Amino acid sequence: NMKKFKYIYGPVSSWRLGSSLGVDPLSQEDKICTYDCSYCQIGETMLFSSERKIFAPTEVILREISTLPRNLKIDYITFSGNGEPTLAKNLGIMIKRIKKMRKEKIAVITNASLIDRSDVQDDLSQADFVLLKFDANAEDLFVAINRPSPGIRFGDIVKGIKKFSAMYKGRLALQVMLVKKN
Repeated sequence: NMKKFKYIYGPVSSWRLGSSLGVDPLSQEDKICTYDCSYCQIGETMLFSSERKIFAPTEVILREISTLPRNLKIDYITFSGNGEPTLAKNLGIMIKRIKKMRKEKIAVITNASLIDRSDVQDDLSQADFVLLKFDANAEDLFVAINRPSPGIRFGDIVKGIKKFSAMYKGRLALQVMLVKKN
């Protein structure tokens, strides 16, 4: 009966996260992303953006989560979905508020494109587990594989990951998609 929800989905079974309830803080229509990765399973990016804004009101997402049964068997509530979750300007506040409502750990699956921004680092530091995409080891390979929106640079991401990992207290993972190019 998850059909009535617009922003939450699952729980889905994940080898990293166990039973994971998905939260899509963006939308249900077109994928909104900072990348147009050559291998994306969601398909082509129609809405290219690197601007953080509120796509889904915090209260609406919290209302959906509040209707879940207390005893629902989930290991993580995972921010992911139809695009890049750190584009949601209300990500940090949503994580804080969910932690007051539920006992499960919170994960964020991000492509790390905005990780050099201090507001994004603050938001991600609220989560228990952050999974960062890292598919390349140089700018040219990064551009070829991840096809970033203008202004997103490989060097900034590397700096951002170093800075974030030095201050972050939770569990951190890099996710590498192996493709022919890398």
